[in-house]
Amino acid sequence: MIPAGARVWLAMGHTDMRKGMQGLALLVQQALERNPHGGDLFVFCGRAGSLVKIIWHDGIGMSLYAKRLEKGRFVWPSAKDGMVSLTGSQLACLLEGIDWRNPQYSWRPASAG
Repeated sequence: MIPAGARVWLAMGHTDMRKGMQGLALLVQQALERNPHGGDLFVFCGRAGSLVKIIWHDGIGMSLYAKRLEKGRFVWPSAKDGMVSLTGSQLACLLEGIDWRNPQYSWRPASAG
């Protein structure tokens, strides 16, 4: 669940997934020119595309979330640098391996009637 008022930022390009909380926070501060302690979520993806890491500071401490897909890859923008803002729903799609840019129902809801 994404905290109320928090924004989600997707760091474009590939990130060295050996980085931990401090290394990713430094990347947010220096490369993305954002405050890693401001309460926003920052999402990073490795070169292979099967691992993402998210850092978030809740005002008390830094949290690190990591997810590796057993099959497939996360849908990631092809741009080399910068960042993209996502909604909570788009992040949920991304974390499930769904194309967050254009999510589609795999079935049609039955019509009431």
